[in-house]
Amino acid sequence: MTTDIPAAPVDLPPDGGRRRPAQAWSGAKRHYDLVKEFVIALLIVGVLSIGLALIFSSPDEKGVTLQRWATQNPSDFVFTAVTELDGTSTSAGYGPPYNHASDGQSIFFLHLQKWAGVRIPVNPPVDFVLHPLSTITGNPVVMAALARYESASPDQQQAWASNYDKAITSAPDSDFTKVAAGDYGPVPAMTTALLHFAQGGGLDSQSVIPGTGFYEENYTKPLLFLADGGYLDDQAAA
Repeated sequence: MTTDIPAAPVDLPPDGGRRRPAQAWSGAKRHYDLVKEFVIALLIVGVLSIGLALIFSSPDEKGVTLQRWATQNPSDFVFTAVTELDGTSTSAGYGPPYNHASDGQSIFFLHLQKWAGVRIPVNPPVDFVLHPLSTITGNPVVMAALARYESASPDQQQAWASNYDKAITSAPDSDFTKVAAGDYGPVPAMTTALLHFAQGGGLDSQSVIPGTGFYEENYTKPLLFLADGGYLDDQAAA
């Protein structure tokens, strides 16, 4: 058995729920230019953005490149190149992931660097000095110096580089142009040629690891070369 329950009565407006037609505004009117207001607001926001950026933004420092290093501190550049040749640079003895010169850092018995292995092979004498010099063609002095160095025994190469390393350290202000005469072989000619190559900007492109894509983006080698010298530390301190 069902019982119909009447719906609750709904109060309707006097017009029976029908919408009233819109009435024209009879008050005061004022002309409003939306484009003008937008342009003014855009200018205000732009001026504030530029002003606040100038006041609170970080310093706009130029990128540190091998060219800038070789130009501003040539003695440090040449000395670092010599340490790459004689194997006394930081990267030459770093260990994994660049080479097998050491076991790397460890935590108690955990030799994480050694376990990870050499994943980015870096040979400092070749990658930072010898290979870039081999790309300099048409310079008989450079080609002859490089050929003499590469035809010598490893012990002779080490002796030449070590002698020049010590001579630069002992020179006034560690200036490679004030080094006393000694048995340095072709090393001075090689490092001077590398300096001029870097000052011209050629070494920056040669030091990037190829094969990383359309845009080369692996800057491991130039960063290692920079870190081996003192220029990068000086920039950070400044």
